[in-house]
Amino acid sequence: MKWASVVSEKTNLDEAFQEAAAEIRSGLQGESPHLTVAFLSEQHRDDFAQVPHLFQQYVGGGVLLGCSAGGVIGGGHEVEGRTGLSLTAGWMPGVQVIPFHVLSEELPEPGAPAQAWETLLGVPPQSRPNFLLIPDPFSMDAERVLQEMDRIYPGSCKVGGVASGGRAPGETCLFLGDTVHRSGMVGVALSGDIQVDAIVAQGCRPIGEPMFVTSCQDNLIFALDGDPPRETMQGLYRILDEADRELFLGSLFLGIVMREHQDRYAQGDFLMRNLLGVDPDSGALAVGTVLHENMVVQFHLRDARTSAEDLGELLAGFRRSRQSGQTEGALLFSCLGRGSRLYGHVDHDTDAFREHLGSVPLGGFFCNGEIGPVQGSTFVHGYTSSFGLFSSPQAADPEPDRPPTVTGG
Repeated sequence: MKWASVVSEKTNLDEAFQEAAAEIRSGLQGESPHLTVAFLSEQHRDDFAQVPHLFQQYVGGGVLLGCSAGGVIGGGHEVEGRTGLSLTAGWMPGVQVIPFHVLSEELPEPGAPAQAWETLLGVPPQSRPNFLLIPDPFSMDAERVLQEMDRIYPGSCKVGGVASGGRAPGETCLFLGDTVHRSGMVGVALSGDIQVDAIVAQGCRPIGEPMFVTSCQDNLIFALDGDPPRETMQGLYRILDEADRELFLGSLFLGIVMREHQDRYAQGDFLMRNLLGVDPDSGALAVGTVLHENMVVQFHLRDARTSAEDLGELLAGFRRSRQSGQTEGALLFSCLGRGSRLYGHVDHDTDAFREHLGSVPLGGFFCNGEIGPVQGSTFVHGYTSSFGLFSSPQAADPEPDRPPTVTGG
């Protein structure tokens, strides 16, 4: 297995593809890629329709997968706010690459039998596939798709990102093979001689103590440990220092425990969800997910320091769990709210990746939502960096049933 990744900042897309393709061929030592993942900044939007043709002309062969982006990552570097083309390609002998495009109206009903999904995607569950997924933000309910895919393909690692680079329906683009799509979801299933692992860095730290949701309806919390959420939040605010009080007003999240029957909860046990506001009349707290009573939750804060520490710990933990040199390639799906917006400078997450995992080819893009697993279930995240890491199974951890994920708070 060989991977290569490059970013070109040439403003002419034809020239950018020429430059990037030459470096891909060099990185793959002349081998023709089985999969090429392409991300294009919104500055190239006038030429999106040319992407399949340029791919065939300068790269050729294998499957093309990609999308428009608010920022791109290639060659281990991040390009924000300016023109960029990212190509990441893998030569993967012994790996079957199955591409698919699905529309929202084609999705099977919830609870549909596995055969319906196998027919839709062309991917049998018994092939033990792993998935790269890129949904359109305006036309695809990604959370619904992930919930059903977890049910049908429970042992599969699913990573990806929600397309960006557009502000209205039809402005984002999805690339698959020789076609440019304006809606739905594109993806590939990878099966055979490949191991796909995930690192999901949510970048939050807990404050206060874990609590039970004692009264709720849908996404509204009416009581936490028997008290109105507004009172709980006011009490928590009073015990914080000045710096955390400032974060409390703009960077407060609710962590939801994914494995509830434990004595203690660490950062990786929580799924972060946005707070949508407190109803001034009822005092109910609105959260960006459906809740149920007796769910364990805890408030969290996010800042640059916490996000950096969380990512560093996860990358170091992944490195310790694997022998040196096992990972051949990687993709990074990072939130548009990270990068220089969070850290004040570019290349933070890619530099951290290089520090811990060396010169592994790394591409990706800045997303409208990041797809990755937490405690064995797959979600669309916000303000997160989700990595997909590719290696051959001969070099990977020889435990085929272990959860292929490392997550943080």
